[in-house]
Amino acid sequence: MTSTLSPALVSHLPTGLLVGGRWVPATGGRTFEVVDPATEEVLFDVADGSPEDGRRALAAAHAAAPAWRTTAPRERGEVLRAAYERIVARTDDVAALITAECGKPLGEARAEVLYGADFLRWYAEEAVRLPGLDRRAPAGTNRQLVRRRPVGPALLITPWNFPIAMATRKIGPALAAGCTVVVKPAHLAPLTTMLVAEVLRSELEARGLPAGVVNVVPTSRAADATSPLLTDPRLRKLSFTGSTAVGRTLLAQAAAQVLDVSMELGGNAPFLVMADADLDAAVEGAVVAKLRNAGQSCVAANRFLVHDSLAREFAHRLAARFDALRVGPGAADGTDVGPLVEAAAVDKVDELVVDAADGGAQVLAGGTRPEGRGFFYRPTVLQGVTPDARVAREEIFGPVAPVVAFADDDEAVTLANDTEHGLAAYAYTTSLDRAMRLSDDLEAGMIGINRGMVSDASAPFGGLKQSGLGREGGEAGVEEYLETVYVAL
Repeated sequence: MTSTLSPALVSHLPTGLLVGGRWVPATGGRTFEVVDPATEEVLFDVADGSPEDGRRALAAAHAAAPAWRTTAPRERGEVLRAAYERIVARTDDVAALITAECGKPLGEARAEVLYGADFLRWYAEEAVRLPGLDRRAPAGTNRQLVRRRPVGPALLITPWNFPIAMATRKIGPALAAGCTVVVKPAHLAPLTTMLVAEVLRSELEARGLPAGVVNVVPTSRAADATSPLLTDPRLRKLSFTGSTAVGRTLLAQAAAQVLDVSMELGGNAPFLVMADADLDAAVEGAVVAKLRNAGQSCVAANRFLVHDSLAREFAHRLAARFDALRVGPGAADGTDVGPLVEAAAVDKVDELVVDAADGGAQVLAGGTRPEGRGFFYRPTVLQGVTPDARVAREEIFGPVAPVVAFADDDEAVTLANDTEHGLAAYAYTTSLDRAMRLSDDLEAGMIGINRGMVSDASAPFGGLKQSGLGREGGEAGVEEYLETVYVAL
């Protein structure tokens, strides 16, 4: 257990299953280890949920559903608002926990705490503004009522890379809409999600609200624990964030019950630097878009498509910026880039870099693993990458920036859209006309123009093509947890 976590946090951090308002051990007492990726030290042993534990959690969510759906919207919102305030008040503690289990630098972790908490604040406000309609029918013979009601108990499967934001982005709108939830956090980083769940549990308990509104089942055997739930008629919603491959499997399983499904899947985000771009701004934006959480983000810039008049200078400037960054444990002062989450992630990144170099790309910065403990990889810039290289076709999920040159705007758009994914895209240009054309032509659900970050709790987050279904965040996020009922009166 790391000494960077405060004794108060360590002594009160839950490590069991949250079922029906109580933290309990897993069936058979099984546990799994959560490891600090910067030191490879074990942080905590966490309850390892079984299929039976998943069913117990769903039973609790199902039992609490009638009372929660009839709880006043204002009261549901006040639970979320109180949780927001409590989390923000503990920003340093929560950030230290994110850094311990994910590795990201403390500054990034603090930013994630505020970003993640903001989903609770946003949906606290949305809880009292759920849509509906009352109008006279066009024929004048009756009235038409369109009512929105909670879809029902929801299974929320979250990833490890943003453990508070990915949880609150799902829990916030679900609770605001009146849905109860079972959360399955990633086994690599479940602790922050469990801390958020404890804050919500205690708020619900203090207000005398149903105990099973929020349930959590950490597990190292995700498919075993969740598959039975997808065929259980008590479950009515699945929201998943993760890889496209796993998303396809879950969609197939969800079809049996015709579940309402939301999917936020993989990305292969292009970062376009047009001929008229402000190169200084583009380089700084590239650092942000590529290296947040060491590149371990579904919206991270994956391919840097640069006009051939700027490609060499851009690549060398970016390499100089990358070389100046300090790689190390996220908890250490002055760290700019933390570790990857596990050894397999380092192996995958290194494999892609070696493949690109073997194909003729030039390594301008990085390209190696530092010696010593921890799952680190140096920020890497590759020049002269061909569009068909694996590093330009696959989601990297690491601190590697492959630079591909293009000749004109049409080629840039063709290269950008030449992927099965369509989550995020970035473009730098000083022309308003070009910016508007790119926003029309790029096949992505989110487009950043002259900025390297697009995420905001008040904006819809999601992708096109095989990057997913539905949206999280903004007004659209709560729609994912509501179903429409038409009443002819």
